[in-house]
Amino acid sequence: MADLKIGKVTHYYDKIGVAIVELDGTLTVGEKVKFSRGGEDLFEQAVDSIQIEHEKKDSAGKGDVVGLKVESEVKEGAEVYKIE
Repeated sequence: MADLKIGKVTHYYDKIGVAIVELDGTLTVGEKVKFSRGGEDLFEQAVDSIQIEHEKKDSAGKGDVVGLKVESEVKEGAEVYKIE
């Protein structure tokens, strides 16, 4: 099954390793995501935590702007895909 695009990175905080992602779909803690930029896959990881306005959430939906702790640096504009 094809990977599903669920959002885009709008900001990255390098000191704390958090990507701000504007969601086009749903995302739940425990799901695997992939970050891509310019058609090139950057890295994959499991979602350990989701935060909205500094509040921990178990899931988020379309239109939410969330903070995700990421394992690698990711640039603004990177696309986020849910791995099926």
